[in-house]
Amino acid sequence: MKRIHHLTHYIYIALVLIVGLTAVSCAFKGYKFNGASIDYTKTKTIQIADFPIRSSYVWGPMGPMFNNQLKDQFANHTKLIQVKRGGDLKIEGEITQYTQRNKSVAADGRSAQTELAITVNVRFTNNANHSEDFERQFTANKSYETTQSLASVQEELVAQMVKDLADQIFNATVANW
Repeated sequence: MKRIHHLTHYIYIALVLIVGLTAVSCAFKGYKFNGASIDYTKTKTIQIADFPIRSSYVWGPMGPMFNNQLKDQFANHTKLIQVKRGGDLKIEGEITQYTQRNKSVAADGRSAQTELAITVNVRFTNNANHSEDFERQFTANKSYETTQSLASVQEELVAQMVKDLADQIFNATVANW
C-alpha cells in the first residue's frame, strides 16, 4: 500500500514538472495563455490611435469608452509599450456606425426588443511582417427590452459592446486566431 502511495506521489511530481516546463518554454517563445502570440524579440511597441466617431448617430461617451478599452486591452494582456508614433504594430481606424433597430415584434405588433450595434473600421499594420496587415470592420451588438428606455440601458450596453470590440480587435491583431 505504501508503494502505491509513493508511486502516486512521483506521478504527481512528474505532472507538475511537465506542466511547469511547458509554461516556461511557452513564455520564452513569446506565447501567453491569454491568447497573445507575440515575438517580443521583434515586436516591442504598439501605436494605438484614437478612433474618431464618423457615425451619423452618436452617443458622446462612446468614443472615449472605446478608445480607453482598446488601449487597456493591450496594456493588460501584452508586454508591448504603447507609443504615440513609430510603433512596431499600429492600430488606427474610426467608429463608423452606431445604430438601433427593432429586433423582434410582440403579438400586438409593437416592438418587443431593440438591438444596438457599433461598427468600427480598423487598419492594422505590422511593421515586422506586412503580410499580417489588414483593414476590416468589426461589429458588436446587444439587445434590450423595448419596455426599457435607451437612456436607462445605453451605458451598460455600450460598455459591453466596446469590450467585445476590443476583444475582437485584440484577437485579430496579436492572437492570430
